[in-house]
Formats: sequence, structure tokens, C-alpha cells
Amino acid sequence: MRALILNCTLKKSPADSNTQKLADVVGAELGKHGVEVESVRVADLRVEPGVETDMGDDWTAVHEKLLAAEILVVASPTWLGRPSSVAQRVLERMDAMISETGDDDRPVAYDRVAGVVVTGNEDGAHHVISEITGALNDIGYTIPGQAWTYWNMGPGPGPDYSDTDHGHEWSEKTAATMASNLLAVATALAKQPIPA
Repeated sequence: MRALILNCTLKKSPADSNTQKLADVVGAELGKHGVEVESVRVADLRVEPGVETDMGDDWTAVHEKLLAAEILVVASPTWLGRPSSVAQRVLERMDAMISETGDDDRPVAYDRVAGVVVTGNEDGAHHVISEITGALNDIGYTIPGQAWTYWNMGPGPGPDYSDTDHGHEWSEKTAATMASNLLAVATALAKQPIPA
């Protein structure tokens, strides 16, 4: 089984990404169960605005990775209480998948599961989770129960995930549950696919 993490930080490599650090906890948990995990930092790629798969940019390669993975994790920082602009662009490009079908005439996102990782030194994580999971569900992904984890400092500005140990134990425990739930539902769908 394969998992793809799309890190939607605004920072390009090699800048430190707090979002990647928490997403890596989910990836490590999946890896313990034999899942092959790949992480892509979308800000490092040329992804044009639009709602098509092939626009002559780097998205086509990301799309291929999406189709090769049974598990998707969208990882986003919180900015102004909302998903990052990179996460929004990812969802807009994934919109094309709604009308894409495989050889079996079923939507290409069927039998795939998705979850969300959110970080930020401000609140708004549940709003970000709701926006991203709602869009992924529209595209055709199955969202298991508690398929998310997040970290924040509460209201107002403050230190980043990397700057403090505050809340890490809870976020990492929730990440382990998220990974387990994603794998359980992905395994169930592999055995009993969603009908066309």
C-alpha cells in the first residue's frame, strides 16, 4: 500500500517546515505497518492556478502520484484561520479528478482514503480540517473517522511547533490514531471496493 503526503507549507525547500514535522509523524506510523510513504512539498513545484490535470506544469507528475497512492494526507499550515493558499491550489487542481474515470468507468478517487494534518501558532485547525476534508470528499475520497491531527498554540500568535514541546504528546498520539484509521479503511476498501 502507498501513501502520499502533500505538504502545503508556503515555504520552499530547504526552509524548515513545521507542517512537515507533524506530517512525518503520520508517515512514520504508516511506515510501521508496511505502507510506502512519499512526501511532496508543493511549494517547490510549478503548479499553476486552474482546475485541469494537464496544464503543462509540475501538477501532472503529482496527479500520477495521487493515482498510485491509496492513502492521501494533505498537510497545511493555518493562515488567518484558513488552509494555506498552496492547499487551496492543490484542491483546485484536484477538482479535475471529479470527472476522471478509470478503465472500470469508476471515479479515479474511489477506494482511496484521505486525512489532514494542520499546524499553526493560531487557532482555526478544525475549520481547516473541515474545508480540506469536505473538498476531498467531493472529489471522491473516503474520509475515515478521526483522520486528522493538528497542533496549535491556541488563540493569538506564539511559537511554532518546532519551537516548543507544548501539545506534542497529544498531536502525536492523534497522528498515530489517524494513521491507523486511514490504513484500516484503505484496507477495507481494497477488499470491498465502492460500486460504480
